[in-house]
This record gives sequence, C-alpha cells and structure tokens, in this order.
Amino acid sequence: MGEEVTQPDQPGDVSYSSDLAEDFDILFDSVEQEWQEQALCAETDPEAFFPEKGGSTREAKRICKACAVRDECLEYALEHDERFGIWGGLSERERRRLKRQIG
Repeated sequence: MGEEVTQPDQPGDVSYSSDLAEDFDILFDSVEQEWQEQALCAETDPEAFFPEKGGSTREAKRICKACAVRDECLEYALEHDERFGIWGGLSERERRRLKRQIG
C-alpha cells in the first residue's frame, strides 16, 4: 500500500511529509493554470499581447476587457513580476504603476 506516515520527532519536523508537499505543488500548479485554459488570449495571436516597442496594445486590451479570467491573469502577472506583454488588460508600465500604488 502506501508509505507509513509517522509523527514528527520534534515540533516543526515535517520531513516525513515531502511526498505530500510534492503532491500539493503539483495540485497547486494545476489549479493555477486552469485560468489560463479559459483565457481568451489563448485563442488569439500572441503577437497582439507582446507588441514590439511602440506597437499598439489596443487589440490585446479589447480582448482582455471581455475575458472572464482577467483578474486572475493580472494577479498572476503581478505575483510573477511579468515584465513583458499585456496581462490582465494592463501593459508593463501600467502594472508597475499599479504595484507602486498598492505597495
């Protein structure tokens, strides 16, 4: 059957739970990526979301505005310090400004 789980020898000893931690990481990654599968940008040309310097962001922002997972996308970009492209309807500059505002 499965590996026997024993009580830790000392408080805070979690070495016995490495398999559990690995399972959690796999589950978390799976849940974290679910929103990406629902994103409208996944169905469109990625070049619209990563325009060349000085290129228009209008099309990407229009798509983001209608996207059901826009908030999750923006949260992901802020948490992972995404520095390029349109995420959650905001450009790199707009995300930097937002990060400064929310501290």
